[in-house]
Amino acid sequence: MSKLGLIAGNGHFPFLLLDAARAHGLEVVVAAIKEETDPEIDERAAADSGVRVYWLSLGELSKLIETFHTENVSRAVMAGQVKHKQIFSSIRPDWRLAKLLLSLSTKNTDMLLGAVAKVLGDEGIELISSTAYLEPLLAKAGVLTERSPSEQERKDIAYGREVGLAVAGYDIGQTVVVASQTCVAVEAMEGTDAAIERAGAIMKTMAADGDASTFDRTLTVVKVAKPKQDMRFDVPVIGLKTIEAMEHAHATCLAIEAERTLIFDRDTVLLRANTAKIAIVAIEQG
Repeated sequence: MSKLGLIAGNGHFPFLLLDAARAHGLEVVVAAIKEETDPEIDERAAADSGVRVYWLSLGELSKLIETFHTENVSRAVMAGQVKHKQIFSSIRPDWRLAKLLLSLSTKNTDMLLGAVAKVLGDEGIELISSTAYLEPLLAKAGVLTERSPSEQERKDIAYGREVGLAVAGYDIGQTVVVASQTCVAVEAMEGTDAAIERAGAIMKTMAADGDASTFDRTLTVVKVAKPKQDMRFDVPVIGLKTIEAMEHAHATCLAIEAERTLIFDRDTVLLRANTAKIAIVAIEQG
C-alpha cells in the first residue's frame, strides 16, 4: 500500500485530508506539530491501523525528514494552518532549519515554506498540493447562497479584490474588509476571522462616536488567493467560523476565488449564511 506523509497544522483540514487519503487506500504517516495539531489525531491513529502519528516541534526539520525516510514516504502534503506568529516567534530551529533561515533573502511565509519544500524535494520527498484528494471542496464559480450580492456589495467586491490582490502579492494577508469602497481592515498575522472581527469593532466604534454615515454602510469580506498562489500550502479556506465572525461583525457579503478556495462543512456554512442573509459568491480568475 502506498504511503502519504501528512504535515498537520491546526484546525479540521488535516482530518479531512486524512479521511480522503484513507478513502483512496493510502497509508498515512502524520507529522503532528506539537504547537498546532489537535491531539485528537492520536485517537484517529489508535482507531485505524493505516495511520501512524509522530509528534515533532515546529523547528525540527531534520526530524521530519528522518521520520519520512524511516517510513519510506516519498510524497507529502501540508494541511492545516500554522499561525504566522508561531513561525516567526515561537520557532526553535534545528541546525538544518537554522541554515535554511540564514539563506533566505526575505523571511516571509511563502519564502520559508517554499524553501522547506525544496529541502524536502532534495531529500526525495515530493510536496504535493494541499488540495490533493479534496477537489470536491473547492468553490465553484457563481453565487453560492440564496441571496446575491447587492449593487453596492458588488462594487465593494471589485474594490476589495483590487486591494486584496495587491496586499496578497506582498504575502501580508489574503483578506480585506470593505465598506462603501473604503478599506476598513486588512488581514495580517492575526488571520482572516480576527481581521473580520477587527473591522466590526472599528465600525462599532465609529457608530458610538456619532458617525452617522456608519449606519448606511455594510461590511463586505473579500478573500483572495495570492497572484502566484502555491497550492502546496496556505490555500485560502473558509468555514463555519468565518460566517460566525461575519455575523458578529455585521458583515453581509463574502467574496472568494473559485477553484482556489476550499469550503469546509459546506452545507453547514451555506445554511448559516442563508439564515443570516449573508451573500457568498465565488469569482473566477481574470
